[in-house]
Amino acid sequence: MSEIDTPTTDAATVEVRNNRKVREGVVTSAGMDKTIVVTVTDRVRHARYNKFVLRSKKLYVHDEANDAGQGDKVRVMETRPLSKNKRWRLVEILERAR
Repeated sequence: MSEIDTPTTDAATVEVRNNRKVREGVVTSAGMDKTIVVTVTDRVRHARYNKFVLRSKKLYVHDEANDAGQGDKVRVMETRPLSKNKRWRLVEILERAR
């Protein structure tokens, strides 16, 4: 085998692979199978008034083990499209709902 044929994992390919969006939010719904809905809230500065406004977004997240429940605080990561709306996957559960 020549040097060209040997599989390598250089830092550049790993860095590109790990360059994905990570968000934290609260589980709004956990009624579907292997899917949860996470509400992510961001503070955004208003363009004209320079006041901070809260903007929320609902993300459909893949939960392979059906671990997360409603009210849990979770961390999600962007991934390839898994269905029509699902583009995120569950990384970890930060805090359980009481």
